[in-house]
Amino acid sequence: MKILTALPLAATLSASLLAPGAARAHDEIDPARAKAFDNRIFAGPIAETASACFVRIYDARHLTQHAKQTVSAMKLLVTAQNKPNEPTSYAYKVGVRFRNKPGNFDGGSSCGHFAGDEGNREIRFSCDVDCGGGGLEIAMSKDSKSAIVHLEVIGLWDRKHPDRDAVTLEGGVDDRVFRVDRVDNGECDELLTGREAQASRQQE
Repeated sequence: MKILTALPLAATLSASLLAPGAARAHDEIDPARAKAFDNRIFAGPIAETASACFVRIYDARHLTQHAKQTVSAMKLLVTAQNKPNEPTSYAYKVGVRFRNKPGNFDGGSSCGHFAGDEGNREIRFSCDVDCGGGGLEIAMSKDSKSAIVHLEVIGLWDRKHPDRDAVTLEGGVDDRVFRVDRVDNGECDELLTGREAQASRQQE
């Protein structure tokens, strides 16, 4: 893990959560396919808001088999918001625990629909980092029960000490792709403020 200087977590996430901008323009994607992807990730159509929570805690066997994986647990919250006369906005928040570093680390940014090149036209969310460069993509498993996170690089902040410099999680040999499983939205409450958590539970 590398260290980078960045804004405190609270300021960064409040600016990026459900931001109107998107990482990829909607007009690049067939609207019907984008809507179908949204239905899969949020387990139904988006009303005013929607949330989906995915979690994975890696056991000792997995970590032994993937010796270079630095992440021991991951929580992913994907959100959507509709406002009158505006495109739907999307965002993610992620919580990470590291196998060799104490504490809980959080990050997040805005997202937009993205389709790969001609050889892989799968719809995903592409989520950029606020400071430019890097980010991650979020795909769905065939059964729509899990999210597949394709990681390039993101900044994460210590939840208890958000004023400290961020650590950088890079998509290394065993940290490049993560499968996280759908769970009750309440499992992601720790990534939200009290008001956000209440709104998320009301959507279920």
